[in-house]
Amino acid sequence: MDKELLKQQIIEALNLEDITPADIRDDDSLFGEGLGLDSIDALELFMLLDKQYGIKLQDKEEGRQVFRSINTMAEYIEKNRTK
Repeated sequence: MDKELLKQQIIEALNLEDITPADIRDDDSLFGEGLGLDSIDALELFMLLDKQYGIKLQDKEEGRQVFRSINTMAEYIEKNRTK
């Protein structure tokens, strides 16, 4: 899984202005202290995974685990993608 591509997809999906892929470290938290995403952003990430990779997350708890960092997202996508 190309982490730089994933970062770019997240930036575009969430309309994160003034943020580049280089600004996002692979192990930074996406929510809270790290990138500072919120619950609305989480919904957008659910849709991104479905649209780009054919992955349908089942619940919020699963999403919390997957969306911890770029590393955890990339690993999950690699194992579960259908596209």
